[in-house]
This record gives sequence, structure tokens and C-alpha cells, in this order.
Amino acid sequence: MTTLQSVPSSLGTHPAAGSNPSRAETREQLSKATYDLLVIGGGILGITTAWHAAQSGLRVAMVDAGDFAGATSSASSKLLHGGLRYLQTGAVKLVAENHFERRAVSRTVAPHLSNPLTFYLPVYKGGPHGAAKLGAGVFAYSALSAFRDGVGHVIGAERAARDVPELRTEGLKAVAVYGDGQMNDSRMALMTVRAAVEAGATVLNHAEVVGLRKNDGRVAGAELRDRTDGTEFGVGARLVLNATGPWVDHLRRMEDPGAAPSIRLSKGAHLVLKRTSPWRAALATPIDKYRITFALPWEDMLLLGTTDEEFEGDPADVAVNEADISQILDEAAFSIRDQQLSRDLITYSFAGLRVLPGGPGDTAKAKRETVVTEGKGGMLSIAGGKWTTFRHIGRTVMQKLAELPGRPLADDMEPVKLLPRHMPLPGLANPHAVEHRLLVDGGTPGPRMAADTARHLATHYGSLSFDIARLAAGDPALAERVHPDAPEIWAQVVYARDYEWARTADDVLRRRTTLTIRGLDSEDIRSRVEDLLAKRP
Repeated sequence: MTTLQSVPSSLGTHPAAGSNPSRAETREQLSKATYDLLVIGGGILGITTAWHAAQSGLRVAMVDAGDFAGATSSASSKLLHGGLRYLQTGAVKLVAENHFERRAVSRTVAPHLSNPLTFYLPVYKGGPHGAAKLGAGVFAYSALSAFRDGVGHVIGAERAARDVPELRTEGLKAVAVYGDGQMNDSRMALMTVRAAVEAGATVLNHAEVVGLRKNDGRVAGAELRDRTDGTEFGVGARLVLNATGPWVDHLRRMEDPGAAPSIRLSKGAHLVLKRTSPWRAALATPIDKYRITFALPWEDMLLLGTTDEEFEGDPADVAVNEADISQILDEAAFSIRDQQLSRDLITYSFAGLRVLPGGPGDTAKAKRETVVTEGKGGMLSIAGGKWTTFRHIGRTVMQKLAELPGRPLADDMEPVKLLPRHMPLPGLANPHAVEHRLLVDGGTPGPRMAADTARHLATHYGSLSFDIARLAAGDPALAERVHPDAPEIWAQVVYARDYEWARTADDVLRRRTTLTIRGLDSEDIRSRVEDLLAKRP
């Protein structure tokens, strides 16, 4: 295993030039200023709102009790998709809008963080849908994206098995084919945080709201406690947005103890497994009329999921249990051979909570819509939505802010910047070009970079990969792999600390790298990561 035993003790002692301000500096800035908008919650809903609000000219602060994208927003199915199943309910306009957003993110906003993904939808004898129906469905689906991802069609079992070697072919009648997209949700969220900061937002993770400030009955900010050292401080704001996801009603009750529940929660669990062979397509297998189980090649692994069941209790306690594992593996076995579904191949499991509008009915059939409400104290609460449409959600919230009675913020918004439709995320670049340069010269005058590391950096950081390459070139110890079986290098840990707000080993290993999902976050590595994190104030 790669270690840091040969690294000089001075390594990482001082923050890199141009790095993020220290937590103490950020707390002081938050406590001394009065913001136009305080966003509570650093999941993708809060992040995208902070980004759009800062772009519109507002003075914005964003805080989260945990890490950015530390809960639901890093526990998704990692898809950028139009939502094939929504066609069953006649939501044609919704699918077309989702396709537009998916294409924009994949092609103009963050091509360095996303990639196209071909889906195979197998049709088995006795299954819930026939080949003709699914063939027509994928054709209509691709038509709603103006055929920019090819034409949905049907292929035979033999051809499909060449692209997905573990595809179960017994009883397989045909395979419907369509195109969508994929991402690493944690990296996409972090780059959006960075975009918000570059637009002027002040952000702080691991800062828990312990109370709301009020002025004549109106919510006017929040009291916070820094979870890293217990420091308490406050933030004043003209308007507060509650974007706490599964905790949205908890914060609403801080504003109004009598507030009725506004949401319900649905648990979605996933498994990550080592692949037994390369996959050139993903599987989306119908389980019943409404549900599909996914098998996705992702980060050189295989991602299986997801479940959909109502969840009650503390959102902090959501976890994958034995029933979830059995369900996911059993459902995957409809279309995947047993050798790929061995429990010995599982490297990681995770669960997240979908936030759905309150009401009765099966959570699998509930709409994934975004709801914005205003409380008695004037605090706005936002809940629900899809990762694919995160930019659209940001624009929608900004429109809501502009339409509030009394227009408390509208006059301060810059109309030209209000709805940036193609604003790129930091690091925008052709990932293939970035990878090529890293392979040729490491992106710096330093040594050449390993092929898998170059590819990993290019598709997770874009042009910012060269900043990491310069760190590695400046100290050979930082160019070493964190683990021999993963592409990450130690320079990424320092970069996560100094530029990406990482404070804990989980911040680094689970969300800023792929070490945890690969099952490679040993105690030794965690200890060494913590040592590096401790060297920055």
C-alpha cells in the first residue's frame, strides 16, 4: 500500500496560494455582514439557488450542518436523464424539459463532469411490457430529445450480450435501446459550490443551525454552531431559504412550532460492486408497470439500484439494511447472471431519501416535483426535484424570489444575469484534451502521469486537473497513489482540503474521491488523510 512515511513533515502545513479562506475567516465574514439571502442546506437545491442568486447580483451565504452534498445529493443513481418512465403518465412536456437540461449540462455546462450512457432495456418473456410497446416508447423518448442522442430502437439478444457480457439471455426476446447521461453527483455538486463562490457567495459546511433569528416576527437570519470546534456565531439576512432536504420540516418547526408536515420521504438504496468484465451499456430492467431496476457501469464499478419505500424517522439514520441488499440483488437477477451478483463483489452500499410532496399513495408513483412554500415568519422552504434539472430549479427559485409580495429582493437582482441558461461550471474543458495533455507532460514540466489517473482527473476536475498536477509536480510524494488499486493521488487530498472545503476523512474519501465506493478506505489511509486535513486551519 502507498504510504506517506517518506513525506517531509512540512508537507501540507501551509494552505496553497489562492486557496479558500480558513473557517475562522469565513465565520467572521458571515457574522459581520448582512446578506440578501441566507441559504440553509448545501444539497444540490441549496447549491443551485446560491449559484443563481450570486450570479444575479445578490449577496449570498450558504451553510450546511454536514458536508456539501453530504446526504441525499450524493446518494442518487448518478443519472442525467429525461425520465423514460414519465412517458407512461403522459408527462411529455416534463420529459422534453428534462432532455433539454440533460443536454445542456452534458454539452455546454459541464461536459467534463458528465458522459453519455447507452441504456439497454431488456424484454423478457412474461415481463410487464412487450417489445413493440418498449420499442415505440424509446423511439418517442429519443424524439423528445430531437434525436440528438440517436434514434431509440430495438436490437436482438445476441448483439446486446456482446456489450453486456453478464446479460441474462434465457427468455430474452429483444432489447430496446435509448440514450441518456451519467455523472458523479458529488463532483457535480462541488463544482457548483465553487461556481457560487466564484460568483461572490460565502459558504461554510459543517455549520449547524441551532436557532433562527427573528425581527418583529420575521425570520432574519440564523444562529449556528461550527461542528468542527463548537464555535457559535450568527448570520443576518433579509431573506432565509430552507433547503435542508429531508430536514425541511424540522427547520420549518423552528420558524413555527405548529407547522404541519409538508413532505414525505422515500428511501432509495444502492449497491456498488466490482465488475467481472467490461460493460459498454447500462441495463434498465422493468420490474413491474412502474418500477425499473438499474445496473450502471460507473467509476469502473457496477452500480445497482434502487429501492423505493416510504421512510419515517430521523433522516440521519437512513442506511442500507439486509432487506435492501436482498431486494436489489434479487431484482438485478432478472437480467444479470449470478456470477456478477456475488455478495463478495460488493464494495459499498448507500441510501438516500427522496423528498416528495406530502400526501397518500405509493411513493414509486409520486411526482418528483419541486415545491416552494413561505412560512409565517417569511422563511421560504424548497423541497423535492430531480438532479437532472438542478439548473432549472435554481432559475425557478429566483423567479419566486422576484415575485414575492413587496419584492424584497427583486430590485437588487440584475435582470441580465437572472437566468443564466448556459453558464458553465468551473473546469469547463474537453476531458479528452485534458487527459491527452496530462498523459503527454503531466500538465506541467513534471513527469508523465499514469493513464488511469489522467483519465480520472480529466473527468472529475476538467481543466482544474492542471492545478492538481502542479501540486504533484512540486512534491513527488503528492504524485503517489493513495491506494495502488485506485487512480487517485495524494495531491487530490491536499487540493480537497485547500480548495474544496474538505474537513473530514469522509469528505475526502466518500465525496471528493472514489476511495470509499471502491472499498479502499482502510484505517491507515483514513488516518493519513486526517493528518493532512489537520495541517490546515
